[in-house]
Amino acid sequence: MRTSYLLLSVLLTGCCAAQVSLAGNDVGLPHIKNAKVETVGASGSLQQQIEAFAGRQTGTAWIGYAVPAVESRRTICCSDEGWNNCCGTCHLDSEHNTFSGSRDDCDAPESKSVAVFYRVEEKKIENIRLFSENCSIDGGGLPITLLSGVDPRQSISYLSTFVSNDDTHLGRRAIDAIAEHQDAAADSALDRFVASDHSEKIREHAAFWLGVARGQHGYATLKKLIESDPDDHFRDKLTFPLSQSPATEAQDELIKVAKQDSSSRVRGQALFWLAQKAGKKVAGAISDAIENDPDTDVKKKAVFALSQLPDHEGVPKLIEVARNNHNPAVRKQAVFWLGQSNDPRALDFITSVLVGRP
Repeated sequence: MRTSYLLLSVLLTGCCAAQVSLAGNDVGLPHIKNAKVETVGASGSLQQQIEAFAGRQTGTAWIGYAVPAVESRRTICCSDEGWNNCCGTCHLDSEHNTFSGSRDDCDAPESKSVAVFYRVEEKKIENIRLFSENCSIDGGGLPITLLSGVDPRQSISYLSTFVSNDDTHLGRRAIDAIAEHQDAAADSALDRFVASDHSEKIREHAAFWLGVARGQHGYATLKKLIESDPDDHFRDKLTFPLSQSPATEAQDELIKVAKQDSSSRVRGQALFWLAQKAGKKVAGAISDAIENDPDTDVKKKAVFALSQLPDHEGVPKLIEVARNNHNPAVRKQAVFWLGQSNDPRALDFITSVLVGRP
């Protein structure tokens, strides 16, 4: 989870595409080209309307709509045509969706809507794709039906039907889409998926979005889980989404976990994600773990965490650990990471050790 979710949270794509507004709706859809587009109003049950649409198709088709998006600076687009065109044009049948921040050289407007598209193949939904309103989409010549006036709660309810206890591609895409809805029903849905009666993979995916997208509510849910869930393996997976939460209390909670959690595994993971942040409070928490944690493995993870602090912030503290820590395994670990740092201060310290200078 560490690598895939970290990449998901930090990749930058930006976007400079146009917006198309649907009549009768106050949300926008991406600009669509190269497609046979039909716009119809949402009516009755969204699930029944989409399933009826799917049942009428004799080939591949798409049906989609837009809903208000959760407040964020993320762009959901792609880079099919390279950076020179910002997002370029996203191809509906491509799998290169990217969740991102905005690029300085693109200066995209804040996206207030998220578009959800369902791919119909053999009369069934085979894929779900998401786009910000400021993206441009190539429909590949396929028919696309756009629904106006969709109730966000119906959208969340329908998307939830794709989430089963199995870790499927369609289920993950549905959770992605739910997380981007502004409506508070998305919070309730993600809370259900992160509960213990779902598989660990589903729980982890829902927890990721609670941290990244759901603000104060997401933080409160993660805090409760990391403090009370009986599964240490699952709780250590919660440290990353907790580190991504925009809630002001999230960093202090992560520091608390690093210091006090009963599981050495969870403490170590909290230290790892703390290391991706800067500041005296974070560095102090990591140094405290080196000095006071009862588990040598956690101490060694804390040494590694020092080495990962931004802008070589941890180098002076690593030198101090290498000189003065009473645990030889910890001192050895500090010397190792100093050697990997390519920092002149580290090189000078290692040279002094080799030649016997104090």
